[in-house]
Amino acid sequence: MARKKIVAGNWKMNMTPSQAVKLVEELKPLVVSDDVEVVYCVPAIDIVPVVEALKGTNVAVGAENMYFEEKGAYTGEISAEMLLDAGVKYVIIGHSERRDYFKEDDALLNKKVKKAIEAGLTPILCCGETLERSSVTILSDWIRLQIKSDLAGVAASDVANMVIAYEPIWAIGTGKTATSDQAQEVCGAIRECVAEIYDQATADSVRIQYGGSVNAGNAAELFAKPDIDGGLVGGASLKADFGKIVNYK
Repeated sequence: MARKKIVAGNWKMNMTPSQAVKLVEELKPLVVSDDVEVVYCVPAIDIVPVVEALKGTNVAVGAENMYFEEKGAYTGEISAEMLLDAGVKYVIIGHSERRDYFKEDDALLNKKVKKAIEAGLTPILCCGETLERSSVTILSDWIRLQIKSDLAGVAASDVANMVIAYEPIWAIGTGKTATSDQAQEVCGAIRECVAEIYDQATADSVRIQYGGSVNAGNAAELFAKPDIDGGLVGGASLKADFGKIVNYK
């Protein structure tokens, strides 16, 4: 089964609401594609104006984070239901910056994945390693542990419809990129891990992105690999060049 490519921009903590709308308008003619699903994962304060600005386009809106409780005394948090009601379709869970700066562990992320799915959002689950490891075995074992922990108790049918993003953390924002062969090796190992936990059909359905300094110059080579189904794009998603990543062919 052919998996549709998915390119998601992670805006991180950038763009005020007015700047966000301006960027959306600038990118509109550049990200038109029948072959690639396009998502903008934007700061919470930008969600409503970006959803409005994207009406009539094929671009989906994602959130950068969420909490696993439905409502209550959780100052500063945002629920899956709030995101859904605002027009969000995707949510990034477990980005390396959340794991590192905010000490989010796999037990917490597992709760977030389950709540997102229950609410009707599609998780973009991030996994990756902090060091440029020389041993693929160590690297794969580390990422397998993340995947197994984060997906504990999640049904195969739900995993088949979600997105997993592999991010070699040493490559994020550094300008360094894993070679396309390195990226393929790990994304292939992630697919094998999903097959081990669930079955081959689930593994063949789940879309796996590469994230880590994806840009207009390396997108085509990365996306040509059999187990790389698109990219989770950071800094380059805030520029006109994002259109070249979407239309990489």
